[in-house]
Amino acid sequence: MTTVGARLNRLVEEKVHDTYTIKKKLSEPTVCPSCNAVYHKGHWQWLDVPNNAEEHKCPACLRIEDKVPCGYITISGDFYRQHKDEIMGLIRNKENREKTGHPLNRIMDMIETDDGLEITTTDMHLPRDIGVALEHAYDGTLDYHYEAGSNILRVKWSR
Repeated sequence: MTTVGARLNRLVEEKVHDTYTIKKKLSEPTVCPSCNAVYHKGHWQWLDVPNNAEEHKCPACLRIEDKVPCGYITISGDFYRQHKDEIMGLIRNKENREKTGHPLNRIMDMIETDDGLEITTTDMHLPRDIGVALEHAYDGTLDYHYEAGSNILRVKWSR
């Protein structure tokens, strides 16, 4: 940063462009016709669906429909194969806890691979939270990679 007189000249970082972020304020209440989340007070929430609600798909359902994840988790190693049921339980519990308070944070897909498991999510928080939970419960090696200029997070855990 350079000081010029009383003015500061600086480069302003451009915000990450996310086509799934709703650009305008939705009418309230609005309900997602796919998952029944309700847009209320500026946030998607799990509420009883009001009779007079307008319909608009939430960003999570749009991502799922378009198959465009925001988060990726790769789980690998012999430990995963030996403790698959326990690890799957931890992942599902973490997703359920997160989804309860944040309807847009969901697992999109879980695919078994030769090396382990690939998970895709509708947001960046859930992969990080699952990775931290795996590391806390089972140790192992945890790695995060944020893709520059995008809102994508890749998490790798192995043991």
